[in-house]
Amino acid sequence: MRPPPLISLQGAGVRYGATLALDRIDLNLQRGDRLALVGPNGSGKSTLLRLLHGLLPCDGERRVHSLQPEGRLPKCAMLFQRPFLLNLPAAWNVRVGLWLRGVPRAEHAERCATALQRVGLARLAQRPARELSGGQQQRLALARAWALRPDVLFLDEPTASLDPGAKREVEALITELAADGITLVMSTHNLGQAKRLASRVVCLDQGRLLADLAVDRFFDGASLPEAARLFVKGELEWAT
Repeated sequence: MRPPPLISLQGAGVRYGATLALDRIDLNLQRGDRLALVGPNGSGKSTLLRLLHGLLPCDGERRVHSLQPEGRLPKCAMLFQRPFLLNLPAAWNVRVGLWLRGVPRAEHAERCATALQRVGLARLAQRPARELSGGQQQRLALARAWALRPDVLFLDEPTASLDPGAKREVEALITELAADGITLVMSTHNLGQAKRLASRVVCLDQGRLLADLAVDRFFDGASLPEAARLFVKGELEWAT
């Protein structure tokens, strides 16, 4: 018998004033998913990401289900496109995150050191976070999220504005986190990135869910509705 999803949406809608950002979304996030949210600008990717994380209210239903067999609710963390870093050393940016999450103080030093080592920033632990390069800042934000030991990690355009080398570094870290068993949900405008990192792809347009398919079925195109095929071909107009 298949276990229940981690998070489920049924008829979920989100409005920003008079603007309908998401329209009656039905979606189940399963344990172990590597879910990529794709679509043109304004399609609702970031809104759906935040809704799944519980940062937005919605019409319809959002439910968080207990992990099986653990019987507890999943722990979630989020990496924003432009992560907010305090004007403190890199290590203290990680430790503040642990403090805010209520992790016992006795665990802070070990968790912080392990997380910085994991992302290749151990030697820069005392460097002010805002003096790091863009790629290093993104890796620091990943370390801060990973140190919380989440079951689900939400990533909003995690490599936007990074140079190719930094993008490869961050993608490699994301792949490692997935291999650790963390469930990933990632919004991206980069179809190549979705193909490399995802096991499943959801395509949105103007707040509607066009397709929800395994990554190989999505990119072979045979099962896609016309609007999703146009997006993959680069012919779907952006929402205005």
